[in-house]
Amino acid sequence: MKKQLDACRRINSAWVMLLLVLLAGCNQPPGQPPLPTISPQPTPSDEAIWEVSVYFTDPTHPNAGAFRGGPDAYLAEAIDQAQTSVDAAIFDLNLWSIRDALVAAHKRGVAVRVVTESDNLDEAEIKDVKEAGIPVLGDRREGLMHNKFVVIDSLDVWTGSMNFTTTDGYLNDNNLVHLRSSKLAQNYTVEFKEMFEEDLFGPDVRSATPFPRFQVNQVLVENYFSPDDGTASRLEELASSAEHSLYFLAFSFTSDTLAQALLERAAAGVIVAGVFEESQVISNIGSEYQRLLDAGIDVRLDSNPRNMHHKVLLIDDRIVVFGSYNFSSSAENRNDENTIILTDPHIAAQFLQEFQHIFKLAHR
Repeated sequence: MKKQLDACRRINSAWVMLLLVLLAGCNQPPGQPPLPTISPQPTPSDEAIWEVSVYFTDPTHPNAGAFRGGPDAYLAEAIDQAQTSVDAAIFDLNLWSIRDALVAAHKRGVAVRVVTESDNLDEAEIKDVKEAGIPVLGDRREGLMHNKFVVIDSLDVWTGSMNFTTTDGYLNDNNLVHLRSSKLAQNYTVEFKEMFEEDLFGPDVRSATPFPRFQVNQVLVENYFSPDDGTASRLEELASSAEHSLYFLAFSFTSDTLAQALLERAAAGVIVAGVFEESQVISNIGSEYQRLLDAGIDVRLDSNPRNMHHKVLLIDDRIVVFGSYNFSSSAENRNDENTIILTDPHIAAQFLQEFQHIFKLAHR
């Protein structure tokens, strides 16, 4: 049964106290005026601006008509406001909101470029983008160009687990995160240029991230791109550092070494719990679900009849890991992926709320 999200949760780290207001303001039945634009107040930093806004899909929302008003509406609005450039590395595209925004930006003179997974070049919306005159490059590699990120005006980065499709934007559980940061934008622009300008994908890429680790205000930001930056070892290191809690949401979790780190922390008394996408546990013999379950860890299978598509780690209620990176060998060694790690209790709290919601509905 198709379901629509007409509500999203937009939360800025500087406006945590306005959470209830934001949530209430996002509810909009079909046919009502456009979604309101909420402009978070920037906070002082060592950059000109640092903002973070988190959006989650809601497959349980009762309105199921037009696939409009979800997180993609905010990304489309941001593209509509682009002044100079839009670089989009997107695994798949069939959301007309994003297609229309990219085409409109191109028509008004914004430099728009797209990289995508070659397997999805036949999507009607991607063809529309190409026919509008926007350059589109497929990866043409055995591994996947699995990124889902957009860089706007060398300042705004949008990324997360959400593919730009109706299924991922409305029927699957996902996150989409907007980060306003010139340093992160530089990181993602370098990664995009490697693919679009140098035709480097998968194992061909090189480690060249300008700012892999930096601090802004009191937030530690880490940024990794696969398969060149050693994402797996950093996630294992973070998991091993957990002192009181370690939660995860995993579409695909087949990493033996990450699972071992979870087992060791659980044995040391750390609370470890997580939710797996059920279809991946059933179809993938390499899933770590049974191993963790047999060890007494509270792991569950998601209840969404579609997909629980998150790739999230939460450590000690203050560190959150998100992006396109599944906890798998393919993500580490073959696919083009991106990962962000924020040491920020406010943002971690927002992901924790999503974890608790999905965990409560999950089963064994």
